[in-house]
Amino acid sequence: MKKTIEKLERFLELGGAQKDIALLIISGLALLVSIFDWIPLPFDAAWIAILLCGVPILLEAAMGLITSFDIKADVLVSLALIASVCIGEYFAAGEVAFIMQIGALLEDLTVSKARAGIEKLVHLTPQQARIITDGGEKNIPASQVKVGDILRVLPGESIPVDGVILSGQTSINQAVMTGESLPVDKTAGDPVSSGTVNQFGSFDMKATKVGEDSSFQRMVRLVQSADAGKAKIVGLADRWATWIVVIALTASLLTWLISGQIIRAVTILVVFCPCALVLATPTAIMAAIGNATKHGFLVREGDALERLALATKIAFDKTGTLTYGTPQVSAVKSFHPDFPEDLVYALAASAEQLSEHPLGKAIVHCYNETFSEEMAPAQQFEMMPGQGVAAMVENQNILAGNQKLLAQHHITLPEEILTQAQRYIQQGSAIIYIAADGAPIGFLALSDTVRMESRDAIRKLKALQVEPVLLTGDHETAAQNIASRLCIQEVHADCLPEDKLKWIGSYQDGSSICMIGDGVNDAPALKKANVGIAMGGIGSDIAIEAADIALVDDEIKELPHLFALSQRMMTVIKCNLTFSMGLNFLAIILAITGILNPIVGALVHNAGSVLVIVNSAALLKYGATHDKTPKLEPLCTLHEFN
Repeated sequence: MKKTIEKLERFLELGGAQKDIALLIISGLALLVSIFDWIPLPFDAAWIAILLCGVPILLEAAMGLITSFDIKADVLVSLALIASVCIGEYFAAGEVAFIMQIGALLEDLTVSKARAGIEKLVHLTPQQARIITDGGEKNIPASQVKVGDILRVLPGESIPVDGVILSGQTSINQAVMTGESLPVDKTAGDPVSSGTVNQFGSFDMKATKVGEDSSFQRMVRLVQSADAGKAKIVGLADRWATWIVVIALTASLLTWLISGQIIRAVTILVVFCPCALVLATPTAIMAAIGNATKHGFLVREGDALERLALATKIAFDKTGTLTYGTPQVSAVKSFHPDFPEDLVYALAASAEQLSEHPLGKAIVHCYNETFSEEMAPAQQFEMMPGQGVAAMVENQNILAGNQKLLAQHHITLPEEILTQAQRYIQQGSAIIYIAADGAPIGFLALSDTVRMESRDAIRKLKALQVEPVLLTGDHETAAQNIASRLCIQEVHADCLPEDKLKWIGSYQDGSSICMIGDGVNDAPALKKANVGIAMGGIGSDIAIEAADIALVDDEIKELPHLFALSQRMMTVIKCNLTFSMGLNFLAIILAITGILNPIVGALVHNAGSVLVIVNSAALLKYGATHDKTPKLEPLCTLHEFN
């Protein structure tokens, strides 16, 4: 007895879905025993299904009626259960309860668990700050920093509050706030935001916004409130429940009064139970989710695909979504006859191989990806924060950096070089000028490279009547360049998280919009959008937690399939609903004429439910002939801009 009690206790500790599945298995076996009389019992085995599956339905219906007079499908099911039990049709009662609980379980399985995205975002908030006082440096909680305090930030640290640099030069990774792919060089007088990361070089700053007023804390509040207005789709059976209950009761009562046979009245209640109607939506959603998983999507919200089918616009973040999200060498220009482009590239990579700057690391990485030759060693290496590097490479004094670096060494750039460089700057590139032994020899342009599949994906989305929109924290020139290459007409650049949130809200006034992004700065917009899709491979944990759907392998070429799948799913759901309602009304006519009894009526439910499930299961194979051959552009390639 003790072991039995322990087993029951362990069962009660199971998660909700596990427990529901166990109860359904027990109930299903009990119904089989009831209909085939496999095991002699002192009572009808269908009572097990009635108690395990029916009682929760009765309680739910009673609570809804008593607390808020909310009439759902549970009310009609409860009436059918009670009526069937009263006339001794226990199998019919148990079968109806069993089917309804299967539908409820499927709905529960398609609803994601509570997400921890906000908590993870809070954990990203810088916890410590290094404050400078008359007594020297000391670490204090970031929450205790006051406006006007002087702080020191070391390489690799997150900036604890908003402020202005007083001294020092560095490069700041602002992706957490703006999504910019390229780091931004900062010097005295430049503003810095909390949550952004100091790449290298220490600096002193003066705090200007602290605590709840800081940029990062404002974004936390945006994420917490962004999805407050996101509507959840109500099950159709519950939406029509009031009319179904009224019609069923009226038909049942009139049949009883006219025919004088209560069994006909009970049969009407049994066949009127919207079993197939309840299964129509969740079975299609489950099958569509299974299909989406095969194509690299993890659907976190049960009704996300329903909302996606209604979307007429999709807002793209640029960096990491339409592009690879990392700076790469996109062009090399030589302006000296003794230094061809390959040599300019090799000298720049050799000089940068000891650099800690993100652009320097990108040059070295791309050179190694493109060429098999080893770089020449760099001697007398010197790094100048905010300017560039100097090194001795193959007995030549090489400078690689910006115009300030060359000006410091009294090197004047010819107008030809500046004109060519300006072309790339207008396209959103960063320029690294190269000089050898005091003479300018060329430059390297670094930019964020467009994914090869982006243009094709956008073309297919347009064919599905889904218009693309670009929302990016990058500058206007970089945004317009990418948009023109991908045929995107609507562009909003220089967007902070609150700006993206505002634009998403404005589009929601007249249409449904989907948002796809990868960064922490995208999290509020992902939550606010009717459907949020996060890049699962390179995306931040916060973006993934805030989204309804995650794209595991980051291949946005699968996006058109997801949209087409959602639209097909809605077509299947409508077919299921039409069939379910038609079957119900046919069964009612047969019940009124006395052709069906409660048990046969329950079996009709089974047949209808099976057909609905089979129709939904076809979604698993939808798009099976879709071409999955990857067509990716190599990460590091030299090419001219179109």
